[in-house]
Amino acid sequence: MLLKQAILEGIKRGDITLAFRRWQRPTVKAGTGLRTAIGVIRIGVVEVADEGTLTEADAHAAGYDSLGALTADLREGSGRTLYRITFEGIEADNRLALREAADLSDADWHALAARFAKWDSTAPGYFPSILRLIGQNPEVAAATLADRLGVEKPKFKQDVRKLKELGLTESLDIGYRLSRRGSAALEKLREHRL
Repeated sequence: MLLKQAILEGIKRGDITLAFRRWQRPTVKAGTGLRTAIGVIRIGVVEVADEGTLTEADAHAAGYDSLGALTADLREGSGRTLYRITFEGIEADNRLALREAADLSDADWHALAARFAKWDSTAPGYFPSILRLIGQNPEVAAATLADRLGVEKPKFKQDVRKLKELGLTESLDIGYRLSRRGSAALEKLREHRL
């Protein structure tokens, strides 16, 4: 579920508490968190909605000026159902603090190296090569980076998400960059010639 920056800011202020989406099936679940640029948004209720019962109050709670603006923005398509999603607040994203943790202890380094070894069992050095590539090419589109590694873009993006979970990379409007922790890990990779 993608949310525009203006919507994220409204959620952060507490002005926006709802979203409406037409999906073949929901992409979020009640009780889970949705990671965003402002933190982890807690997802409340996800339920089927009837467009005919939407109100001006629903539109305002979803960040729209009017009910007409909301309904005009809803994606059409056969086989899609309208869902109402409630937001129940924001929590800190622990990856943000992790990204800034540039002092890698021996235990941190060994845990990262073990994770890389596990992930790289079929293609040794693949994940370190992603770190190197992003370090040398910040703000370069994922498709370009994937092509340089000789992998499909969806696989590349999935693999970068794994690195992001470890606090090593950050997503940008276009491409990625290494976090402070990612830069420290890359330096350790150079030291260990991995």
